[in-house]
Amino acid sequence: MTKRADNADILKGKKHIHFIGIGGSGMYPLAQILVSQGYELSGSDNNETETLQAVRNMGCTVYMGQRAENIKGAELIVYTAAIMADNPELVAARESGVPLMERSELLGLVSSWYENAVCISGTHGKTTASSMLTQIFMEKGEDISCVIGGKLKAIGGGSGRAGKSDTFVCESCEFEDHYLKLYPDVAVILNVDADHLDYFGTLDNIKKSFRNFASLASRCLIINGDDKNTLDAVEGLDKEIITFGFSKNNDYYAEILGSKGLKTDFEVYCKGESLGELSLFVPGKHNVLNALAAIAAARLSDIDIDTIRKAFEKFSGAGRRFEKMAYEKGVTIVDDYAHHPTEIEAVLKAAKSLDFSRVWAVFQPFTYSRTEILMDDFARVLKIADKVVLTDIMGSREKNTNGIYTRQLAEKIDGCIFFDAPDELVDMQTAKRKEENFDEIIELLLTELCEGDLVITLGCGDAYKLAKKLGKRLSEKED
Repeated sequence: MTKRADNADILKGKKHIHFIGIGGSGMYPLAQILVSQGYELSGSDNNETETLQAVRNMGCTVYMGQRAENIKGAELIVYTAAIMADNPELVAARESGVPLMERSELLGLVSSWYENAVCISGTHGKTTASSMLTQIFMEKGEDISCVIGGKLKAIGGGSGRAGKSDTFVCESCEFEDHYLKLYPDVAVILNVDADHLDYFGTLDNIKKSFRNFASLASRCLIINGDDKNTLDAVEGLDKEIITFGFSKNNDYYAEILGSKGLKTDFEVYCKGESLGELSLFVPGKHNVLNALAAIAAARLSDIDIDTIRKAFEKFSGAGRRFEKMAYEKGVTIVDDYAHHPTEIEAVLKAAKSLDFSRVWAVFQPFTYSRTEILMDDFARVLKIADKVVLTDIMGSREKNTNGIYTRQLAEKIDGCIFFDAPDELVDMQTAKRKEENFDEIIELLLTELCEGDLVITLGCGDAYKLAKKLGKRLSEKED
């Protein structure tokens, strides 16, 4: 261990750790790593999932529902930023005097345990690039640890794993500056864009945040040399910098040779020298950029191009990243986590480049503030699709204080179909209302879809449930 975190002593002498929301995609990998280090874990969650069963299989105690008595005996309590202040376990924890850690603080501490911590940041593409790099290390046979934001088949279908090597691949999120708690040896910046403006306020503040993240790298930076905002963020930093992109001025660059279906063939170069042809089975130029970032990080860890090529041949994408959910009655259904205009634009352009009759975008806006601030941009990119359907806004942690509704976005998109909850229910965003909302959309689609259509559910909420349900209903429908 060559690094020491500022909060390194918080685990000293402790055995029993309790996770509030242990089934979350960001919590589960940390639970895996702590159990591998000999800690005893308990945790709670509100919904039964495959992840919770995996947690039980590790020997952890899991409580369904969150109650004050669940924290009994815990010597450290971990929670996420999504946990509300009045959560009974969090309230009890604060009253008990037991030390508390927010998930990002624990992730930062864990990252300090590894000599080769590769931390992948960016407004867009973090999960895909982290998954690609993880797939490459797994192909090499290295027993790595990782924390990624989506499920990956190569690591058993989970969102992370605990290994015994000194390599740690970590998706690094800029939300509320969480990634500034990490200890990266290699810091990757895929791109810098205007997002989370409810926290950062301006693009300049976002650039400053990414600059602070870049300054944490102890070994080197890997950055998108074609992205002006990224270049602005790292300008003048005294760090070794490796660049990637499509421009030949970059250390690593790619030339796309062709694409067919979900497959893209490209040639990759390093400092002007060809490393050979590679193929990706996830569509879009944006994924070639993600691949270049993973290639640069892998070669920095002395992984040869043949291993990288084999890994890409096996990589079918991370969960909720252009993930194929169903193919029924000639209709293809995919789901994508895209929830920012830049991400949606990339996904829809990739979809339109494929051989489908029509592309249906079914978008679930996430948070009132993002919808309000980026409404014109959402309207602009959603128009790329042939047909647009909008669900209620998922408010998540926010209240609708400014009166922002789906209908306001729909009015900016010709021919858009929208489903808005009654005003008195919008703030509540009840599960019952969302289910009704999704059912209405499914009934519409069942009457409108034709053979050769592609339906993409978009958003970082629970739009994927609509995709699953639509696939099931289509399978039951008579030809």
